[in-house]
Amino acid sequence: MPNRRKFLKNTALAVSGALLSGKGLTKGCLSDNDRESVVDGPLVISTWIHGIEANAAAWEVLSVGGNALNAVEKGVSVIESDLTNRSVGLGGSPDRDGKVTLDACIMDEKSRCGSVAFLQHIDHPIQVARKVMENTPHVMLVGQGAYQFALENGFERSKVDVPLPGPKKAWEKWMEKSKYQPVINIENHDTIGMIAIDKNRNLSGACTTSGMAYKLHGRVGDSPIIGAGLFVDNEVGAATATGVGEAVIRIAGSHTVVELMRAGATPTEACKEAVERIIRKHDNVDDLQVGFIAIDKKGRHGGYSVYNGFNYAIRSEKHNEMIDVMSDRNWK
Repeated sequence: MPNRRKFLKNTALAVSGALLSGKGLTKGCLSDNDRESVVDGPLVISTWIHGIEANAAAWEVLSVGGNALNAVEKGVSVIESDLTNRSVGLGGSPDRDGKVTLDACIMDEKSRCGSVAFLQHIDHPIQVARKVMENTPHVMLVGQGAYQFALENGFERSKVDVPLPGPKKAWEKWMEKSKYQPVINIENHDTIGMIAIDKNRNLSGACTTSGMAYKLHGRVGDSPIIGAGLFVDNEVGAATATGVGEAVIRIAGSHTVVELMRAGATPTEACKEAVERIIRKHDNVDDLQVGFIAIDKKGRHGGYSVYNGFNYAIRSEKHNEMIDVMSDRNWK
């Protein structure tokens, strides 16, 4: 079974391939000075190599003067539709009971937010999360209640039979030797988190995932939790997280990053301090990868991770590329 070491290696190879393919990407990475410089116009950043495709969709909104909320919803919806993605949407890996469950949240410049967790059989959980934000007095709906809400608000049960054949075969093989107990980060998992600032300098963010592969049935990570996987404060900035959700929840990670920026830290400095807090809270961080990315109100952006190998995609008028973030330590 692929472990995180192979995942980081494959990610690096994927990034290198994308950069060399010439698909509209700038070769290389921004310098630290570029990262902390002000981006005057619209800007969107998102986690991992699939962020390139997501950013392209978000940029279609931002580049014509659209708002950040519509941009982030459109951007991550593209990745939810990609059935080859094993960590987002219905193409994702199942939990230990063979069920594909989805988590998502969204937050806008007015601090309005919506979230769904443990949702099944819906193609676009991020769109349901926005409906929760706009059509209810609540922030989060979960499980069967979230599914019922989706159906009542015009969403249809997906025609995709999950888990897909590939993920199902991998799950069946894993179950042959699996012990039914929670072990963090022993399988590949990830999310897409996206944050954007529009022409009016308003911020919004979105986060969506199928969660940790082979997780205990009912497990929910940080991705749908406002303040953990995502947080937006239009006075200050926005942040989103990726990696082991339990570790992010323990420090209210994305909220922590935003509050550090409120206190004067740059996005990179704020992400670094949040990562260091996670490290201090754990006796052992072997196999524990967490990364944060952030944008502040000035249009500066940055990120930081526990281990090397984490990167994010950026799209602005001048940039369309992947950025390797700084990290606390190297994965050997």
